[in-house]
Amino acid sequence: MQEVAEYTVKVEEGKEGVNGRPSVGPVYRGTYAEDGLVELEPGMESPWQFFSDTAKRKPDYRMLGRREVVDSKVGPYVWHTYKEVYDSAVRLGSAIRSRGVNPGDRCGIYGSNCPEWIITMEACSAHAVTYVPLYDTLGPNAVEFIINHAEVSIAFAQENKIPSILSCLPKCPCLKTIVSFGDVASTLKAQAEELGVSCFSWKEFLQLENADCELPPKKRTDVCTIMYTSGTTGEPKGVIITNEVLIAEVLSIDKLLFATDRVFSEEDTYFSFLPLAHIYDLTMETYCIYRASCIGFWRGDARLLVEDLQELKPTIICAVPRVYDRIYTGILAKVSASGLIRKKLFEYAYNYKLANLEKGFPQDKAAPLMDRLVFEKTKLALGGRIRALSSGAAPLPKHVEEFLRVTSCSTLSQGYGLTESCGGCFSSVGNVFSMMGTVGIPMPSIEARLESVPDMGYDALSSTPRGEICLRGTTLFSGYHKRQDLTNDVMVDGWFHTGDIGEWQPNGAMKIIDRKKNIFKLSQGEYVAIENVESVYQRCPLVTSIWVYGNSFESFLVAVVVPDRKALEDWAANQGVTGDFQSLCQNLKAKKYVQDELNSIGQTHKLRGFEMLKAVHLEPNLFDIERDLITPTFKLKRPQLLKYYKDHIDQLYSQAKANKA
Repeated sequence: MQEVAEYTVKVEEGKEGVNGRPSVGPVYRGTYAEDGLVELEPGMESPWQFFSDTAKRKPDYRMLGRREVVDSKVGPYVWHTYKEVYDSAVRLGSAIRSRGVNPGDRCGIYGSNCPEWIITMEACSAHAVTYVPLYDTLGPNAVEFIINHAEVSIAFAQENKIPSILSCLPKCPCLKTIVSFGDVASTLKAQAEELGVSCFSWKEFLQLENADCELPPKKRTDVCTIMYTSGTTGEPKGVIITNEVLIAEVLSIDKLLFATDRVFSEEDTYFSFLPLAHIYDLTMETYCIYRASCIGFWRGDARLLVEDLQELKPTIICAVPRVYDRIYTGILAKVSASGLIRKKLFEYAYNYKLANLEKGFPQDKAAPLMDRLVFEKTKLALGGRIRALSSGAAPLPKHVEEFLRVTSCSTLSQGYGLTESCGGCFSSVGNVFSMMGTVGIPMPSIEARLESVPDMGYDALSSTPRGEICLRGTTLFSGYHKRQDLTNDVMVDGWFHTGDIGEWQPNGAMKIIDRKKNIFKLSQGEYVAIENVESVYQRCPLVTSIWVYGNSFESFLVAVVVPDRKALEDWAANQGVTGDFQSLCQNLKAKKYVQDELNSIGQTHKLRGFEMLKAVHLEPNLFDIERDLITPTFKLKRPQLLKYYKDHIDQLYSQAKANKA
C-alpha cells in the first residue's frame, strides 16, 4: 500500500538486515512520478532527435551565441540559428566519417564551452559516434590516460589545448586526427604530422564532408558518451551513458518543471559557463536544445564572467555554490556601502519577504512591491531578466540559498546528482521554501532508499531515517568503461550506492549530511565524519575554504584554512596588526583569532570535544586545480592535500602537543 508524505510516495517497505547485510529503508518516488517513472515513447532512440526536431520546428530561432572580439574589443553576442547549427553538425559529422571514424567509435572533445563544442557533440550524435569530453582543466597525464582508455581516434580541441594533446601523442597510438575549434598554427600542424597524426583547422576539416554520407540508424542502447569523473583519488573512471539514459534525464527535467514551475521555451536564454565536460551542464544544455532555448557562452575567463552575464541577460543560470557565494558577497558589499537609510530599507524588505516565503507564499507573490522597489536592483547583478536559478555539484550554504531566494526575484532549486545518475537525481522544488537546505525529492526517473551504515551510527529504519543514498531507475549509467570490478562495487542487486549519507525530512525531501568514505577513527577510538565537521566550520565568515585533517595515530584534529582576505584585514586594522595578507597568514595572533572563531562556531553547532581544532595553518592562496588540490567541481582531494601540506600538518601536531605539555 502506498503511503504519501507531502512530496514523496512509498512504493516498497523497508527491510531488516540479514546475514550480515545492513538494513534498508522504504523505497520512495517523488509525487510527480506517483504513477510510474519516466519512460521513453516508441521511436525515441537518440538525443539527436531532440536537436533535429527542434531545428525543423524552429529553424530561424537563435541557438548558440558568443561575443565577437574585433581588434581586441569585445562586442555584443552574435548568434547562430538552429538551422545553421544543424547544417554545420551534419557537415562536420560527414567529415568525421571521412576520417574512418564509424558508429560506436570514440571522439574526444577538449576545451572550454563554445559553439564548436556543441556542434561537435551533435555531429557525433548524428552519426552514432560516442563523444568523450575532457575537462579543460585536466593536465596532459589525465588527457593521455583518457585518450588511451577510451581509445579515442579523433579529438576536437581549442587551439590552446592542442599542445597538451601533442605532448602525449607518442604514447597515444589510437589517436589519428586532431581538429582545432578555430585556426591552428603551422608549427603545431607540423609537430602532429611528424608523429603521424593529421591536424586540421575547423574550416579545413569541414571541407572533407561527403555529401553522399547518410546518417546511420541509432538505437537507445547505443553509448552516447563516456564521461570521465575526475575522482578524488586514483585514475579517472569512465561513466558509460547510453542514449536512453540521457533522453530520460531530459524528459525527467521537463516533467518536474511542467508540474512545479515553468518549462524552458524559445524565450529563455541559458548562460553556459559550467564545463560541458561535466554532466550537470551537459544535461541542462541538452534540455535547452529540446525546448528550443538559446545558449549564450562565456569567454572562458572567470574575471570576465560577470561582464558576459550582464551583456547576455540570461533568464536561466545553473551554477555551483562557489559562484553563488561570490554573487552573495558582492551584493552584500554593495548594500553595506549604500548608506544607512538604504541599508535599513533593504533589511526591512528582506525580513518582510522572508517572513512571507516562510508562510508558503510563492516567489512572485511574497512581496511584489519590495521586488520592484528594492530587489530589482539586486536582480540586475544577475543581468536583470533572471527567472530561475539552479545549484548543484556541492552543498549550497543555507544562508546563501536564503539570500538568493529572497533577493533574486527568481525561483531557486538545489539539486543533487552524480555522473552515474546522469546528473540530477534529486531536486528541490523552486517555489517550496520549506525545502531550503535540502536537495529536494527524487526526480521523476528515479526511486531512492537509504541503507544503514552501522559503523557511522546511521539507521535507515529509525524514526529519523539516515543512511547511504541508493538509487534505481531509468537514468542510471551502464557501468564504468573497462572496469567491471568498480561497477560491481557500487551496483548491488540493481541499486546504485552513491557513497553519500542522506536523511529523509518529514515532507519527503532529502538532506545530504555526510559522505560514507570520509570517515576515520582517532587514536582514542572516536569516529570522525570529516565532511560534516568541515561543513560546520565552513559557516564561519572568516573562512573561504577549509581542509580538516586527523588520523588514527592522533587524538585531535588540525586544519589548513584559507581565510577571507577582507575579514582578516579588517580584524588586523582593528587590532593594530600591520602587514600584507601573506604576512597576516603567518601571524601567530591571527592564527589564534581564526582558530578561536572556528571553535566558537563548532561549539554553537554542538561539535564534540574531539572535533574541535587544536591548531590551524593559514593559507593565503585558494585550493586550486593547478596544484591538484581540488577536482574541477571543487571537491577536496584529500590524499593530494595531505601530500602538499604534509610539513605543515607535522608542524601543527608538534605545536599543539607542545602547547598541551
